[in-house]
Amino acid sequence: MTDAKSRIEDTVKSSDVVLYMKGTKDMPQCGFSSRVAGVLNYMGVEFADVNVLADEDIRQGIKDYSDWPTIPQLYVKGEFVGGCDIITEMTLSGELDQLFEQNGVTYDKAAAEKIREANA
Repeated sequence: MTDAKSRIEDTVKSSDVVLYMKGTKDMPQCGFSSRVAGVLNYMGVEFADVNVLADEDIRQGIKDYSDWPTIPQLYVKGEFVGGCDIITEMTLSGELDQLFEQNGVTYDKAAAEKIREANA
């Protein structure tokens, strides 16, 4: 598992935003992954996507790495942020905007507001 752990560490440290997901950002293969990728895509966030379905070592390794049992998992500047429910809550509360701003991650503020307006 150390190979998977080092690959995961390299990935989360080499990109500002990384989403470990089932499928890809262009073709998610589960509803939860689709929701998080959809939010990031809609907000114009540049992010690396890692398809855990393509590599069983990474699929299990990411759960061990974060000590979080589910996928998707979002990382910002190397730090684990959360899964689908947490990202949804953070988007609706504006916390995700704050996290991006604190970490210098570019996103579309107007798109973030539209998401909140649509879910008010």
